Amino acid sequence: MSVEGIAASIRDIKDFPKPGIIFKDITPVLKSSEIFSEVIEIMASRYPKKPDYIVAVESRGFIFGSALAYKLGCGIIPVRKKGKLPYKTIEASYNLEYGSATVEIHSDAINHGDKVVLIDDLLATGGTAGASIRLIEKLGGRIIGIEFLVELAFLNGRAHVSPHPVNSIVVVK
Repeated sequence: MSVEGIAASIRDIKDFPKPGIIFKDITPVLKSSEIFSEVIEIMASRYPKKPDYIVAVESRGFIFGSALAYKLGCGIIPVRKKGKLPYKTIEASYNLEYGSATVEIHSDAINHGDKVVLIDDLLATGGTAGASIRLIEKLGGRIIGIEFLVELAFLNGRAHVSPHPVNSIVVVK
């Protein structure tokens, strides 16, 4: 499977969740064991020195993060929407088009110096990724990579994750 084949398997859903938006539906990627396996292989190949943890962003980041953590033989740490984690947390907020949102991580999830890879399914404006980076760094984690299946480059989300190394399999210009 090529990157072009992976890209071709992602469906565009017009006017979802609201008019004017083209939603990138990754369901066909997940449905195909061949394509999903190739995505995980591509991501894993970038980490010959395994990280301590994969930090996965709710919710589709959990899917890719779990498989990548298994493949690399490391742990996985969830970043969730505010109020969803049961233990002591730290939080970071970010702006949305109309308002703001907050994500959290357990306060004991990462130790100073732990090497982590942050993962989510899609990089759009970079708000969620940027907030997740702030959480990781506040706990002393060292980000060795950031992984996305899809990047909407025209939204300039990389500006919120710079200077960290970002890898996207499918880039929409």
